[in-house]
Amino acid sequence: MGEGIEGAESGGGRRALFVFGDSLVDSGNNNYLPTTARADSSPYGVDYPTHRPTGRFSNGFNLPDLISQHIGCEAALPYLSPEMRGEKLLLGANFASAGVGILNDTGSQFDGILRIFQQFALFKQYQERLSIEVGAEEAQRIVNESLVLITIGSNDFVNNYFYPPNIASARSLQFTIPNFCSYVISEYRKILMKLYELGGRKVLVTGIGPLGCIPSQLAERSIDGQCVAEVQEAARIFNQLLIKMTTELNNHLTSSVFIVANAFQINMDFINQPKKFGFISSKIACCGQGRFNGIGGCSSFSSLCSNRDLFVFWDSFHPSQHAWEIIANYIFNGTTNYMSPMNLTTILAMDSKFY
Repeated sequence: MGEGIEGAESGGGRRALFVFGDSLVDSGNNNYLPTTARADSSPYGVDYPTHRPTGRFSNGFNLPDLISQHIGCEAALPYLSPEMRGEKLLLGANFASAGVGILNDTGSQFDGILRIFQQFALFKQYQERLSIEVGAEEAQRIVNESLVLITIGSNDFVNNYFYPPNIASARSLQFTIPNFCSYVISEYRKILMKLYELGGRKVLVTGIGPLGCIPSQLAERSIDGQCVAEVQEAARIFNQLLIKMTTELNNHLTSSVFIVANAFQINMDFINQPKKFGFISSKIACCGQGRFNGIGGCSSFSSLCSNRDLFVFWDSFHPSQHAWEIIANYIFNGTTNYMSPMNLTTILAMDSKFY
């Protein structure tokens, strides 16, 4: 009954990390699922320490990896990994699955993915397994004192409201952009409250990035290479509503449970001034095909840049490892323009026993 880690102090006072969401934070769960939404082939992972694909939609590390490095923890495994057992449970777990959204009909073109309610069901299962290993009280402590990352919402726009390109989707016929954003945020509120009920007490919520500027949208919708205005508007409205909603939740809970990273503003900094951040391009994906390398996915048949650090985007949807490193720095050290109500370093330092 887990005697080897009975009473373990979660890595000597280090936090466990739990991750929920989509391909931006999936570290390999989809490798174990019957879906086409996966990053298990070359050149994904070309800059990862093993130089092999891991299931991360990145040339190397993704955001959960970088957060783990910042807080001094080993990265949590994908929950579906067969290695997820014993002491590995103490590190936390990554439940994210590429293709999912806040809405259950998002990503309907992908079979076999873990919808958000399924990710939560697995989190409950994880907690039961952890209780067997370390006892119910210690398991509860590990969860309550963990850091939770949730990154979700982009697919509700690029793979739902604005999908397929240049054709009116069912959701776009049902809602105006502002009304759709309000609806999605109301559903997201339920998700965040469920996370709280499941034990999350420090939850980093990343807003959605400037979706109108990603290579797939430039390739499909932009005539002149400028960011797509209506997609940008949707992302901007969503993020404004997200900050308002989480502020209200924190007031209701009388605690800064939810910390929001304004991913839109963070990304726009280096999309507008790529050279300032060491990039040569904020429009063209490193790996892909077609206009802006934004058509289809990244595969062994795609064109591939030689220096991934010079590109904001790794593929048609996802940031490069170097872009993620900049985003992570904002999350830990950014001002209130970027982090609401405060950056992650400040909020974690308030729990002094971890530092």
